[in-house]
Amino acid sequence: MSFASTALHTVLSPLPPSVYEPSPHEPRADAVRELRGEISLRLELRHAGIRQVTLRYELIGEASLPVVLVAGGISAHRHVVASETFPENGWANALAQSGRALDPASVRLLAIDYLGADGKLDVPLETADQADAIVQLLDTLHISKLHAFVGYSYGALVGLQLAARHPARLRKLVAVSGTHRAHPYAAAWRSLQRKAVALGQLQCADAQGLSLARQFAMLSYRTPEEFDERFDAAPEVINGRVRCAAEDYLDAAGAQYVARTPVNAYLRLSESIDLHRLDPVQVAVPTVVVAVEGDRLVPLADSVALVEGLGTRGQLRVLRSPYGHDAFLKETDRIDNILVAALRDADRNENGETA
Repeated sequence: MSFASTALHTVLSPLPPSVYEPSPHEPRADAVRELRGEISLRLELRHAGIRQVTLRYELIGEASLPVVLVAGGISAHRHVVASETFPENGWANALAQSGRALDPASVRLLAIDYLGADGKLDVPLETADQADAIVQLLDTLHISKLHAFVGYSYGALVGLQLAARHPARLRKLVAVSGTHRAHPYAAAWRSLQRKAVALGQLQCADAQGLSLARQFAMLSYRTPEEFDERFDAAPEVINGRVRCAAEDYLDAAGAQYVARTPVNAYLRLSESIDLHRLDPVQVAVPTVVVAVEGDRLVPLADSVALVEGLGTRGQLRVLRSPYGHDAFLKETDRIDNILVAALRDADRNENGETA
């Protein structure tokens, strides 16, 4: 299928406190193959009341294809995969290539920049706020129902909220490395990262504080086994200081993150993970829960508890990977196999067949 397409870069002007209504002069989402834009919407936030907020999105694929919303961690954004019109690599580029489950020739991919991702919405945010914003986006784009929602990490939390609060808007949920609650150990880890940012702010060194927080986070995303394999070289004494083998890797990760992430965005989305909590019984959509043995942020026991709460609606898949919480981005073939089966089941459910 050709990707020779028409792109639309829409920037909708701020709206009065009312429901968004698209202009009759704006191309509809079902009239173009590649669409990148933003909408202004009125949203009641759990901890900040009614706000006028902006939600940015990207939609890639033929209008006739089933729509799959793909949502990543708090560092992910609306650009999932490179295309003819938007050629830069997406955050999940390897998972959306030709022949894979998320191939834009087979499904229409929708993705967003999370509320708060630009650092301008400096208020506490809940995953339920993100889910409610997505529903307004679906209305705007004339998408009555998602074929599936594929969520990784923070995206899995948002997907669970969408399935609990708006089950009629999606057929299938795939929740990877994310469950019904923030584990206390992981929440404590993130609280220390936010304190590193706060310490940097006190010293007028915001970038250094955010870089350090990201480096702490990298240790929680990966596993001791991977570090043992990659960084087993002996420490060196450089300019009178001892430097371990992993420090160059960590420094680079911190610098890359600082270059693209506002401090407020990191703080508010990190908090949003810790605010997340729901009763699995409320999730009224068939859900594939993907757990990674060795994930230090989302223990396998929490994924098991989620599936038990889902009852007949839940299915558990467990991966063993040295990449821990980052397995979704590294174990491309194994994740793709899971997605292929999940989307096939969504097709069967849509056609009234038994999955």
